[in-house]
Amino acid sequence: MLASTALATALVAMAPAHASTRVVLDKGHVDVMEVEYVAGEFEVHVHDETAEPAVERSPDEVLFRALPESLTTVPADPAFAFLGKPGDPLWLLPQAGNPDLLWPGISTEDLSSGTFAADSVTLKLRTVRGPGKFSIFTEGAAGQPQVLFNSRDGLPDTSALPVSGHQHANWAFTAPGTYQLTFQVSATLAGSGQAVTSGSVTYLFKVG
Repeated sequence: MLASTALATALVAMAPAHASTRVVLDKGHVDVMEVEYVAGEFEVHVHDETAEPAVERSPDEVLFRALPESLTTVPADPAFAFLGKPGDPLWLLPQAGNPDLLWPGISTEDLSSGTFAADSVTLKLRTVRGPGKFSIFTEGAAGQPQVLFNSRDGLPDTSALPVSGHQHANWAFTAPGTYQLTFQVSATLAGSGQAVTSGSVTYLFKVG
């Protein structure tokens, strides 16, 4: 569940000083989560393709920005009611690339087939701390949303990801300010049935 208001306020107040030492990523393609499995353990990196050549960064070295230009409104379509009321403000990093905004991806391209049961891993959104709600959702060819994560109806939320995959989705925030998003990766090893889990990984986003 979301942290208490007092705790969230304290964390947000502390964030800017920490954020000032981070690499700011606000435009271009970035895999916010690049999942690897090395020597029996999950590793989660940021794959930054805004650099030339692309580089891997630790999540605690990066401040992600949803620029003011990401501001839009909740559609009137009832299928998008999970985002709020029609016309409510929404800061959206879109599924389709926009050169003027951050294009966040999730990559399991370095995970090999046959390593995990069902050739998939589970991504869990554990907590969201910030001034508003947060969600990740995709839109199909018909424009209908599929919600992967949504803090509005309680956390944690989980979503299965196929190995050797690369996914883009809409990352949506309902209020400007600083957010801390904490994720965790888990899977079951094929054959042995052993469960493997990463540590919690926290991402810092500045919205607006």
